[in-house]
Amino acid sequence: MILRLVLGLAMTAVAFALAGRRVWALYRIGRAGQPVEPGRTENLPRRAAALATEVLGQAKLLKWSVPGIAHFAVFWGFLILGATIVEGYGALFARDFAIPLIGRSAWLGFLEDLFIVAVLCGLITFGLIRLRHDPGREGRRSRFFGSHTGAAWLVLFMIFNVMWTLLLYRGAQINTGVFPFERGAFASELVARALEPLGRTANDVLETVGILASLGVVLGFLVIVVHSKHLHIFLAPFNVGLSRRPRGLGALLPVHSGGKAVDFEDPGEDDKIGRGAIEDFTWKGMLDFATCTECGRCQSQCPAWNTQKPLSPKLLVMQLRDHALAKSPYLLDPDNAPAAAKAEAERPLVGSTADGGVIDPDVLWSCVTCGACVEQCPVDIEHVDHIVDMRRYQVLIESAFPSEAHTLLRNLERAGDPWGRGAGARLEWMKGLPFEVRVLDGDTLPEDVEYLLWVGCAGSLDDNAKRTTRAVAELLHTAGVEFMVLGGAETCTGDAARRLGQEFLFQELAKQNVETLNGVGAKRVVVTCAHCFNALSNEYPQLGGVYEVLHHTQLLSTLVGQGRLTPTHPVDTAVTYHDPCYLGRHNRVFAPPRELLGAVPGLTFTEMPRNRKTSFCCGAGGARMWMEETIGTRINETRTDEALGTGAELVTAACPYCIVMLTDGVATRKQEGRAAEHVRVTDVSDVLLRSVRGPE
Repeated sequence: MILRLVLGLAMTAVAFALAGRRVWALYRIGRAGQPVEPGRTENLPRRAAALATEVLGQAKLLKWSVPGIAHFAVFWGFLILGATIVEGYGALFARDFAIPLIGRSAWLGFLEDLFIVAVLCGLITFGLIRLRHDPGREGRRSRFFGSHTGAAWLVLFMIFNVMWTLLLYRGAQINTGVFPFERGAFASELVARALEPLGRTANDVLETVGILASLGVVLGFLVIVVHSKHLHIFLAPFNVGLSRRPRGLGALLPVHSGGKAVDFEDPGEDDKIGRGAIEDFTWKGMLDFATCTECGRCQSQCPAWNTQKPLSPKLLVMQLRDHALAKSPYLLDPDNAPAAAKAEAERPLVGSTADGGVIDPDVLWSCVTCGACVEQCPVDIEHVDHIVDMRRYQVLIESAFPSEAHTLLRNLERAGDPWGRGAGARLEWMKGLPFEVRVLDGDTLPEDVEYLLWVGCAGSLDDNAKRTTRAVAELLHTAGVEFMVLGGAETCTGDAARRLGQEFLFQELAKQNVETLNGVGAKRVVVTCAHCFNALSNEYPQLGGVYEVLHHTQLLSTLVGQGRLTPTHPVDTAVTYHDPCYLGRHNRVFAPPRELLGAVPGLTFTEMPRNRKTSFCCGAGGARMWMEETIGTRINETRTDEALGTGAELVTAACPYCIVMLTDGVATRKQEGRAAEHVRVTDVSDVLLRSVRGPE
């Protein structure tokens, strides 16, 4: 007893010293980052709910049923089997130790053994999954491509060792008469029967060896965890609890420096704009990097990675984490840092990897900000925020960004729209309408106006989007809705500028619009563009613009439900629907467009394989609509192929960006002879109008 007590406590002291040293170093690295922006600890009930559903309930992991169930079993196995660690340490002091109050209850023995078996089943499942998706065989198609697979196999092996050593000493305890449970521990009882023929003396030895081996494996596992990607076991609850709520999607955060939003009209001399070095990230960003599980769910869903672009959200986070660790001696003690750390400190955060850059520019500019990575991440890493923050530094400080974006930014600055057409062209969409659209000609909206129709740049200037604007206007007129437009008083919301990284231009455009909207007394705004919808509803409140913002599909669905619009004429065609990222995934508007299509008689509706939260991007987001796509295959063509695969003759969407991209994709496939000539792309409002109005 004395020997095993001494050995057990000695192992514990060594393991805690090694693990504690590592944890302290990681803490100091995190402290080297900037203060976090306000709001990370607000709304505690919602954060508690997130911890309950995402950590305890494993909600995101369970979306992938088989690996999710396996992870659920292993996660809860470790929680439940924490009781066996208490029992093991207690047995160092007293062979017949039992946890006070519950330690001899049959249900506890059964529960412990049940989860030992469940964890073993989970390990087998994980092993089969990793063998099936071996990067050596699948290459880029494997979600484990680029992950530290060796470390993953080591951890699976260590977990296996925890389980069998538990069963070994528990079985020996039964045979030596010191097991705390008289019944219930079914797996341990099976092991005891196998060990019983060895005799009492051998079981005494196996009991001691098993306890020391079990505790030793657990302590070794602790040291491995804090030195590997499996640090997420401890960090995930903190990262989930401190993540943006309700999710890291929708609005982008303003530029923060020192924990405060940067005032672009009067910036401070010490303000850091964007992220130009690893220490420019906040400690929450550092926490994100350290929490990555390398599971590859983000990578498997990323439209850039799936079309042979160099961007993998997983690999980007891993590169930032590895760079932070390599540079950490320099961050913590620049004067005494080793040469390797000093060399790491000289690497540019964004720069050609051939020239020593950490993140290649092609990686940074491949992102479409669709949010698929954030949606899938089981530990709530905020990939899009980090990418945009690095873009902000490149644009605002380095003036380094794709050449095509110069035209976009110049047009926004000079004309207030991406096409450079100017305010005078914003009413052209009205020509030929059979009724007069009310245009604001005074200082405030008249009292009888129910909605301000925000037409947007595309809705005013793009030919396909004009068709949508006209359809929505006609439907509102038919329903008797009093609406008005701003006409030339509108300017671009600045969405593309913000996601490109030009935060200063975004704020200039947004402040101008907020001043206009507040000045005319706008309260209820309806928009036809998913990007305008996101900006007005989620980002303008950051600048004092708070409105009730509806997407046109939401309002039209309500009008149909109220009987103010009646789709009676059949539209006999096969149709599918593409969920715009900034309407669906970012803002959770999934039902209204489908309700509209479902209300139209004659339609045959078929969903694409990837829809709603898992919808595949059209390729236009993140200002990518204004930049050439020269690497890999085109994202819009990949999505077009999915739409055509449903057999649809009519591909519908609810965002002008998506309609442009899908229209181009269909045109390409028609030229290649891979799409029928009669296939076309349109907004759902156009389909509804055909049914309400009838054949022209």
